[in-house]
Amino acid sequence: MTEWFENKDFWEKLSELIFSADHWKKAAGEAEQIMSLTSIRAGANILDLCCGPGRHTLELARRGFRVTGVDLISAHLKQGIKRAAEEGLRVEWIQEDMRNFVRQDFFDAALMMYTSFGYFYEKNQNQRVLDNVFASLKSGGVLIMDMMGKEVLARIFRERDWSERDGVFFLQERSLRDDWSWIDNRWLVYDGVQMHEFTFGHWIYSASELKTMILESGFSSVETYGNLTGMPYDQHAERLVVVARKKIEH
Repeated sequence: MTEWFENKDFWEKLSELIFSADHWKKAAGEAEQIMSLTSIRAGANILDLCCGPGRHTLELARRGFRVTGVDLISAHLKQGIKRAAEEGLRVEWIQEDMRNFVRQDFFDAALMMYTSFGYFYEKNQNQRVLDNVFASLKSGGVLIMDMMGKEVLARIFRERDWSERDGVFFLQERSLRDDWSWIDNRWLVYDGVQMHEFTFGHWIYSASELKTMILESGFSSVETYGNLTGMPYDQHAERLVVVARKKIEH
């Protein structure tokens, strides 16, 4: 059985909604915020895991980083390759499942942005992803993750809503299970001719739950923030952003 995240039709039909023009415009500012939070410097080796079409991959390459973008969906990688070629950017693109990708002690930093973690219902598979990232980072390497935290979701949760853009109607339905640990989503997209329906789900984590998982993978420190500007993760938080560091080995 094909999992939702392996469904090429899902990503291709929803690409313009998930990676909208507005999201692309925000990528430059987000890249600067990532650099500020992690203290990474130009020339470092960066892993963008679940890179999608390369919003942050390309921005970091423009700033002089050696970036490897890893994603399962070939259409995403083709889009990133095309954009990089148009600008003459050097980026390594790899098609691989994030449960399998490991490059031992190679990267100075790793990114997992835009809720690209928690897709696998078996908890040990999500832990395996963190283990792989830890193994792929050099001594002193840093991981930054960005997602919708459970605390933020609880504050803004709506069972359903809809929006319209350029004549395309987008309807979303959400339900929760497993003691507020998993969210099921049903998305309906009507383009004026045909209705497309997609369902998917993923784990939702509190700051404490995610921090525990990251420490179990071997990271020595974990800091949490309410967005990429570094605001506190408190009642005003907009996202759950985590910066985890691997101990420096002498």
